[in-house]
Amino acid sequence: MTKTGVVYLVGAGPGDPGLITVKGRDCLRRADVVVYDYLANPRLLAEAPPEAERIYVGKTRGLHHRPQEEINLLLAEHARQGKTVVRLKGGDPYVFGRGGEEALHLRGQGIAFEVVPGVTAAFAAAAYAGIPLTHRDYTTSLGLVTGHENPEKKMSRLDWEKLATGVGTLVFYMGMANLELLTRELVRHGRPPETPVAIVRWATTPCQRTLTGTLEDIVAKVRKQGFKPPAVIIVGEVVALRSHLAWFEERPLFGRRLLITRSAGQAGAFQQMLEGLGAEVVSVPTIATVAPLDWAAVDEGLMRLPDTDFLILTSTNAVEFFFDRLRATNRDLRALAGVRVVAVGPKTAAALAAHGIRADLVPNTYQAEGVVELLRGLGVKGKRILYPHAELARDLIPRDLRALGAEVDAPVLYRTVMPEHGGDELRRLFAERTLDAVVFTASSTVQNFVKMVGKDAPQLPRGVAVASIGPPTTKTAQKLGLDVHIQPASSTLDDLAAAVVEYFRHQPFHAGDD
Repeated sequence: MTKTGVVYLVGAGPGDPGLITVKGRDCLRRADVVVYDYLANPRLLAEAPPEAERIYVGKTRGLHHRPQEEINLLLAEHARQGKTVVRLKGGDPYVFGRGGEEALHLRGQGIAFEVVPGVTAAFAAAAYAGIPLTHRDYTTSLGLVTGHENPEKKMSRLDWEKLATGVGTLVFYMGMANLELLTRELVRHGRPPETPVAIVRWATTPCQRTLTGTLEDIVAKVRKQGFKPPAVIIVGEVVALRSHLAWFEERPLFGRRLLITRSAGQAGAFQQMLEGLGAEVVSVPTIATVAPLDWAAVDEGLMRLPDTDFLILTSTNAVEFFFDRLRATNRDLRALAGVRVVAVGPKTAAALAAHGIRADLVPNTYQAEGVVELLRGLGVKGKRILYPHAELARDLIPRDLRALGAEVDAPVLYRTVMPEHGGDELRRLFAERTLDAVVFTASSTVQNFVKMVGKDAPQLPRGVAVASIGPPTTKTAQKLGLDVHIQPASSTLDDLAAAVVEYFRHQPFHAGDD
């Protein structure tokens, strides 16, 4: 049976990848082809299957990567081949997005299509700038206008008198090139020159900037600040509420660009944490985790679980590799009956909980030293301890526990290796001089970072802070010639994020209103 092709016209939202709808994300996950434009966040492309074809058709003012007619043909051509096509468009497909033109072409060609609405730029830009587009004490009417119409039309043909006096809040899309005309015509047709105006650039992204003024002075401010597209223009008394309701640009790390070096599998949660605090996060893994060269030692440890008193796991990686191997050897949670499980900290304990195991013991100090002190207090003489660990882990736990009289089995559970790629990306980032900090969460991330960057690694650009999760990582960084500026009191990702916030609280930075 021949597969029937279909085109989904999906609104990607205004920039923040979290603003795509659940249905839009689901369409991406089953796409054969993704046709995306300039304003669709590239991170959304990761939702599509790895084998899906990705086709860029972005358009910016004065530069069309592909003409609209060619895009229409492209969508129909792939659908005729029985493919599931996602046309990923910034904002909403039917709000100044030419989605209507694409839908009409598909209907004319007999191609099945569906429209998945998105958060349009006007609504998102206003919300993220702290501006309610309607408010019963200010206005209950709203108008959306494109400031860059079909070239065959002239903006002067708009009904400026009705726009100026008949609508409370006006939002202009793609209007920066015509800003002087917009402000002049609104004032000329009755809008007071002191009417507040806000221009929101790169709305909902870490690059968001908001410029405020009035119809009388906003053009001069734009020229002075060099404010450029993409931006939306909001005109109306509601703009005054921004001084009370701004939130996005007031987050503690807003405007800061941070490089994290965790492995790809672990970067996500930490990245979301930092982004929630307002940072723009660039992830370039300097480590990857792989299985040991030989499982024999681990398997022997698993065989002896019935005789084991304590199982020590000191990272989320250790948890995942341990339970993967437990399953691979035809065992399940019953193998841990009678074993007291020690987690190095809250994150490791949470990873255990996800597998249905509650950590019996968590030290107050989330490091190897804390594990040793905890077990010293319990008394481990004559006890059997299984400590599966990373290949490059310090020998502190097995050495000190053996000194206390314990029998410690410490097989290598996983290895950290240096990724084949990433060095060029790291060097490019530092050459751009746009980073505020580089964050290390393990000694191995530092060691591989220096190898990947090369001999110039210790010479980080001036102003780039180095953040370390704890003393062992700091010691490694300093040994390799890096000055460490940030280190939390406790070695957790939450505390590391808090320490980064505290550091930048005292560093000069000017963002938000320009």
